Amino acid sequence: MSNFVAPEVKKFMAWDYLVFAGLFLVCASIGVFFAVKERKKKTSKEFLVGGKQMTCGPIAFSLTSSFMSAVTVLGTPSEVYRYGASFVLFFLSYAFVIIFTAELFLPVFYRSGITSTYEYLELRFNKIVRLAATLIYVLQTILYTGIVVYAPSLALNQVTGFDLWGSVVATGVVCTFYCTLGGLKAVVWTDAFQMVVMVAGFVTVLIRGTTLNGGSTKVWETAYEGSRLNIFDFDVDPLRRHTFWTIVVGGTFTWLGLYGVNQSTIQRCISCRSEKQAKLALYLNLLGLWTVLVCAVFCGLVMFSHYKSCDPWTAEFISAPDQLMPYFVMDIFSSMPGVPGLFVACAFSGTLSTVAASINALATVTFEDLVKKSFPNLSEKTSTWISKGLCIVYGVLCTSMAAAASLLGGVVQASLSIHGMCGGPMLGLFTLGIVFPCANWKGAVGGLVAGIILAFWVGTGSFIYPAPPAKSIPLHLSTLNCTLANGTEALAMVAPAAAADRPLLADTWYSLSYLYFSAIGCLGCAITGLLISFITGPSKGEDIPPVLIKPVCNLFCCCSERARALLWCGVRHEAAEMEFGKNLPNVIANRTGTDDTFQSNITTENKHQFPGYNPEEKSYTNMSRESRL
Repeated sequence: MSNFVAPEVKKFMAWDYLVFAGLFLVCASIGVFFAVKERKKKTSKEFLVGGKQMTCGPIAFSLTSSFMSAVTVLGTPSEVYRYGASFVLFFLSYAFVIIFTAELFLPVFYRSGITSTYEYLELRFNKIVRLAATLIYVLQTILYTGIVVYAPSLALNQVTGFDLWGSVVATGVVCTFYCTLGGLKAVVWTDAFQMVVMVAGFVTVLIRGTTLNGGSTKVWETAYEGSRLNIFDFDVDPLRRHTFWTIVVGGTFTWLGLYGVNQSTIQRCISCRSEKQAKLALYLNLLGLWTVLVCAVFCGLVMFSHYKSCDPWTAEFISAPDQLMPYFVMDIFSSMPGVPGLFVACAFSGTLSTVAASINALATVTFEDLVKKSFPNLSEKTSTWISKGLCIVYGVLCTSMAAAASLLGGVVQASLSIHGMCGGPMLGLFTLGIVFPCANWKGAVGGLVAGIILAFWVGTGSFIYPAPPAKSIPLHLSTLNCTLANGTEALAMVAPAAAADRPLLADTWYSLSYLYFSAIGCLGCAITGLLISFITGPSKGEDIPPVLIKPVCNLFCCCSERARALLWCGVRHEAAEMEFGKNLPNVIANRTGTDDTFQSNITTENKHQFPGYNPEEKSYTNMSRESRL
C-alpha cells in the first residue's frame, strides 16, 4: 500500500469515449470501402498484396504505423523517463536497418516475384527450410501480437478505467473485420490514417506538457539536471542494458530481423508497382520512424520534468512503469474532456496497425506456404475465401494470445526480446541464402536450429535470472514533494533481501543486454550454417540462379574484376541483368518443379530478359500489373 496520497486523476468521460470510438469507426469504414469498391476484381493476389499496384506514399505510412506500435507510444517515454534519452540512438539503428533492407534484401525478394518471403527459402534451399521458417514466423508473430494487444489495454485500464477485456476484444474484432473485408489495401490505408492519429496524439501531449512545465528550455534544463541527457555511453560491456554499442549494434540486428526479412514488411514492399517505388517507400518510412522516435523521447523528457519531485511509480500511484504515459495524459488533460480520448486513440492506432499487419501477413504466409502447396489447383474464388477465413482464424488467435502476455514484463523489452530470439535466427538464415552462395540446405537447417537454441537459451535464462540492477542502472526518481498519508513517515530505506542462489551463467551469459539476442541468433545461425555447408560439401555457384544471390562485393567500387569473380563463388553475375531470365525458368523448374513463382512471371514478350526489367530505366516493374495494361 502506498504511503503517499495520490492526487485525484479523472477517469474517462463521455467525450473521451466518443473520440476513441471514432477511431474504430473510421478504421472499420475503410475496410468496408475497399470491400465494396473492389468486390468484383478481388482475387487472392489482390487481397493479399493489393494487386501489386501500390505507390510509395501509403506504403511508407503503413510501415511506420505498423512497427511504431503501442509499445512505442507507451513504452518508449517510460524508458526515457527511467533510464534517460539514450533511446534516441535508435536513430542510427533505424538508418542502418533501412539501408540494409533497401539495398541488400529487398532487391532479391522483389525481383524473385514472390508473395511470401519464405518462398525464397524453397527456391534457394528446399521445402524443409521453407516450412521450418514459416512455422517459426507464425509463432513469433502471434506471441508479439499478444503483447501489442494486451500491454496497452492493461495500462489504459488501470489508469483511465477503460475496460481491459473490452478493449482487447474490440481491438481484435475491428482489426479482423477490416483485414477480412478489405485485404492489404484496407490495412495500408488504415495504417496511413492511424499514423496521422499517432503523431497528432504525441504532438498534443508535447505541447500541453511543455507549456505546463515552463517551456522547452525549462524542460531541457530539468532533464539535464536529472542526468536524462547523458546519451553517449561508449562502455563496451555487453552486459549493460543500454549503451551506444548495445543500441546501435544490437538494435540494428534486432530491427533488421524485424524489417529486412519480416513478411509483414516485405509484403508491403513487393505490393509496390516497381522496385524503385518500394525502395522509396522504405526511405520515406525512415523519416516516419525518426519522427515518432523523437516525439516519444521528448514525451519522456517532458514527463520527467513534470514528475521530477514526485514520481508516481515510486510513490505507487501506478503499479507498472508502462502506465506512466497514460497517467501523465490523464493528469495534464484533466480539465480538457475529449483530449485523453485522443491519446488513447493514439496508443490504439499503434495497436490496430500492428495487429492488422500481423493478421494480414500471417494469412499470406499460411496460404502461400501451407495451403497453396498442399492444394495447388484451388480456384481464385476459393483461394480468396480461404485467405479471408485465415484472417478470421489469426484474428481470434492473436486476441486470445493477449492473455499470456501479462507474464512477460515491460512492453519494450518483452517485444524486442521476442523479435530478437525469433528474428535473429531468421535473419541469419536469409543472410546465408542471399550473401553466401556456398551455403547448402543442410547448413541452412543446422544453422537455423543452432541460432534458435542459442537465442532462446540466453533469452529464457535472462527471463528466469534477470540481470543485476547494476547493469541496467535506472536513474534517480524522487518522491520529495509527494503528499504523505496521515500518520505515516517518509519512506525508509528497506534493507535488500538476501540474494538467491544464482547459477554461474546468471551474471554473465544470462545478463547480456536483451538487444544482443538477435545478434547471437543471427551470428550463431550464419557461422554454424557455413561450417556445416563446408563439411557436407558447399553448393556450387553455377547451379544457383543469380537472382537469388546479392553480390555484396559489387557495393564496393574498389574491388577488381578478378576479386569480384572470386567472391561471386561461381555465381554467374557477369551477365547483364536483362539476360538473367534466359535460362532461369528451366533452372528453377529443375529445382522446385513446374509450378513455380518465377515461371508464372515469365511472359512470351520478355522471355529473353528478367521479368519486369526495363533496360532504359534500369528498374523493375511488377509483371502482374503490366499484364493488365
